Amino acid sequence: MGAPTSGGITAYSVKTKTKNVPMIDPVIDIKSGRYIATGKDSAGNKMAAIMGKATAEEHVKNGTAKKGSGW
Repeated sequence: MGAPTSGGITAYSVKTKTKNVPMIDPVIDIKSGRYIATGKDSAGNKMAAIMGKATAEEHVKNGTAKKGSGW
């Protein structure tokens, strides 16, 4: 989860039970040393993905995500 596919962050949607759903307007926060991307899918359902530091910084650098709290 959180792997850069086609430039955006993808995650598992618990509500629709589908994998690799693109996240819209993700915000990456740091909580307890973990990088967590939160956003919504195209239907408006909330989503979250946990990722490593390198992946999180790459998404912020590419402009596909915004920095949240904890940076």
